[in-house]
Amino acid sequence: MPVEICAGPGVPIETAAVDELLTVLETASTLRDLARATPGLEVEPRLDRVVCTPDFHKGAGIPIGTVLRTIGAVVPQAVGNDINCGMRVEVTSLTVDRLRPHLDALEGRLRHLFFEGGRRIGLTSAHREGLLRFGLPGLLAEGVPAGADGAWRQVGPDDTTGTEGRVHAAGYPAASADAFRDWITSGGGTSYDSIIGSVGGGNNFAELQYVSQVHDGSAAYAWGLAPGRVVLMVHSGSLTLGHQANATGRDQARAAWPRTVPMPSNRILPMVLDERSAAGRDRYLTAFDNAANFALGNRFFLAMMLRTGLADVAGEHSSRLVYDSPHNLMWPDADGSVLHRKGATPAGDEPVIVPGSMGAASYLLRGLGSARALSSACHGAGRSIPRGATARGSDAELDAFLRDFRVVTPLNHRDPVVAGRRNVIAAWRRDLKQEAPWAYKEVGPVVDSLRGAGVAQPVAELRPLLTVKG
Repeated sequence: MPVEICAGPGVPIETAAVDELLTVLETASTLRDLARATPGLEVEPRLDRVVCTPDFHKGAGIPIGTVLRTIGAVVPQAVGNDINCGMRVEVTSLTVDRLRPHLDALEGRLRHLFFEGGRRIGLTSAHREGLLRFGLPGLLAEGVPAGADGAWRQVGPDDTTGTEGRVHAAGYPAASADAFRDWITSGGGTSYDSIIGSVGGGNNFAELQYVSQVHDGSAAYAWGLAPGRVVLMVHSGSLTLGHQANATGRDQARAAWPRTVPMPSNRILPMVLDERSAAGRDRYLTAFDNAANFALGNRFFLAMMLRTGLADVAGEHSSRLVYDSPHNLMWPDADGSVLHRKGATPAGDEPVIVPGSMGAASYLLRGLGSARALSSACHGAGRSIPRGATARGSDAELDAFLRDFRVVTPLNHRDPVVAGRRNVIAAWRRDLKQEAPWAYKEVGPVVDSLRGAGVAQPVAELRPLLTVKG
């Protein structure tokens, strides 16, 4: 089967990721075994094509940056736990010159909003069920709860209408949300929880940036981007709901596994698209859609929290969605094919969001619909050092980075009381090193690879002002 990696000479490719990809390709043999054990299939299941994006790096069984097209089968692990993890970008009416004098106050305000109980996202059971079944339309159809404060204060008319063409999908309709009934009914009435509005861990973030350079004037104008304009960028997904949905997929795949077929050595369990196994597969796909819808709502509220912080310290402003794009999802087609993207984003004719590492530039690009790349691009720069090896990073480099850049975390390392707790600060520094700039590839060569391969064309470069990390 065709397997290609999109990467220019300046993009490092780790051998561990290539080795992991080779084990993924063993799924072709697994699908042949399943076809022989399931006579009467209308479509023979097979692995059709694989494309790897420039941020390709080792994952947990399937490399990040892998785009996998199957025929007649779905592969839950080819999407992973964080279903519909993706990016949301908004452009504000604020300028970077207006915001800079307020950064000290903004840092404290955002810490309160994100980590000290300030988010206060009140939801009724109807809000929760509407979100899980229909996405943003289902959430917003219920209206703002009576007496709502916190992040709800920033929801305006532009957030409920006129978003067509500015979100990859506003929702993924699901027949039910029964798999998450406990979350739906939690608290009764209008209640608050610690899940919705959570950044999450790993490389997830909420960031304030500004437009530093425009590469495509007409596209930038159409998207509302201008030099110096402040931009919000959110990277998050479905959190614990995605983990639960993916576990459902693995359980249903095991339950439907033919006794005559050995479990694959790579532990990747496809699900054949056959009516005889439809009930179990549908349970997974319904939970999958619920988790994907939750991720849309989570990114929405994270953006509202950034808006709230900006309004509190810099005054009222407007904010307009540029695009919301997924990068952990699957796309079934009427021809029986299913496109799986894990750490890869659609790059048809829509905006492509490519964040750099923490403190580095990010890019907005215009997708060019490359058939060779399966209309897919990378979702970031990609790791160059595994998380387990980052603890060996230089303390001097970390100190220099923290002097030059603002990182808002649950722990305020500038608080003298906290700074005196050496064990606490040491653990905080170890966690921060996992996401430090030197742990990631340079974003410039990654973007050059997309441009050179005809995958996406740069529109604007964004420079960071402040990053919120969970």
